[in-house]
Amino acid sequence: MYTASDNRYNNNSVRHAGSTGLMLPPISLGLWRHFGSADPLSERRKVILHAFDKGVFHFDVANHYGDGQTGFGTSEELLGQILKDDLKPYRDELVISTKAGYEIHDGPYGIGTSRKSLLQDIDDSLQRLNLDYVDIYYAHRYDDQTPIEETVRALDDIVRSGKALYVGVSNYEVPELKQAISLFKKLGTPFVLDQMSMNLLNDHVETSGLAKLLEDNGVGAIAYGPLCEGLLSDRYLNGITDDFNIHRTNTDLLDKGQDALVAKLNKLNDIAKNRDQTLSQMSLAWLLKDPVVASVIIGTTSVEHLDENLGALDNLKFSADEVSEIDGLIRG
Repeated sequence: MYTASDNRYNNNSVRHAGSTGLMLPPISLGLWRHFGSADPLSERRKVILHAFDKGVFHFDVANHYGDGQTGFGTSEELLGQILKDDLKPYRDELVISTKAGYEIHDGPYGIGTSRKSLLQDIDDSLQRLNLDYVDIYYAHRYDDQTPIEETVRALDDIVRSGKALYVGVSNYEVPELKQAISLFKKLGTPFVLDQMSMNLLNDHVETSGLAKLLEDNGVGAIAYGPLCEGLLSDRYLNGITDDFNIHRTNTDLLDKGQDALVAKLNKLNDIAKNRDQTLSQMSLAWLLKDPVVASVIIGTTSVEHLDENLGALDNLKFSADEVSEIDGLIRG
């Protein structure tokens, strides 16, 4: 039987989602890839429980996750099994988030954020997760086929039903986010987070005005893909392999060619070495230097990689010279 480490909160600061009372660990664990039914439960269990032992109490999933090949929803099922068998005594310590909006089943209500889709999706997610409620429920994407008012009202009703404590949105840009924030405020909905693709090489959240909009309204940003599919590690310092699959939000990083990007990665790696950090650690620290960022969601199936990533928390400060040099590389 699993018993959590007594030291799980040692030296692990928490961060608030905007001006709200929701607290998150600086580094969270996401179950996007390789946490479906085709993956070994015992190995994934080891990573999830090790994360909790290290103070990672936020686990992020979505009803769409499961790689499709084994069936959408299987990542929720995997997490649900561990929540039931191992983490049930610690439920009050955990922050569990899930999302709806991408494909989950056949038919017109198997995708999108209509009222019907969201209300049935939350029930299905809770069943797979073996939970009575989730802590955060997201609209996974902006659905241009559904009025924002309908999506916002459905999310508000889900909170009022007790099936979620807080709500968020993901992949919303400034125009739709402005509208959603206004509607959430009118309803008094506990809207706390915008989950976006964010990494050291991709400053879209800042340059688009999203970060300022979130800050001005007391809402936090939470980063997915903070290591840019592994680009921000030592894996590609000698060249990018042909099978590398970059996320759609980062494709412009290759506009000047692979060689130029690899050269940039090596220059960033040199800065990281001077900070006694790996490139991955510096990349996570870079995002966390912004107070609007409530947490960064890493994805790993390795205990060793998890521990290395958590090492980022040992040095979150950047000198003015480091900021200037990194900014120059990002925008160069």
